[in-house]
Amino acid sequence: MFDIMGMMGKVKEAQAKIKEAQAKLVHLTAEGESGAGLVKVTVNGERKVLKIDLDESLLTPNDKEMLTDLVVAATNIAMEAIEVKIKAAMKDATDGVIPNIPGMDLGGMFG
Repeated sequence: MFDIMGMMGKVKEAQAKIKEAQAKLVHLTAEGESGAGLVKVTVNGERKVLKIDLDESLLTPNDKEMLTDLVVAATNIAMEAIEVKIKAAMKDATDGVIPNIPGMDLGGMFG
């Protein structure tokens, strides 16, 4: 017979683990580079840009458009990298707590 109380306990345990894991996301970081390393962007697990490093060779008025493109590209790469880390951290936090139900993707809960 289905144990509703046991399932509710698992849900509460999962919620607590998810909340704890989310609080730790601020400590996750990822970096994106573009222009062969001329532009580097660092983001955290809260999807906030922490740092932008620009090579001095790009700091000329003639390179404004290229610089803008490189910053956007590096930021997008960093955001993609942090998403992978966030999903892995959340999966680790809930591993064994949330049942693995075939055909049910719970990955969207963390995005």
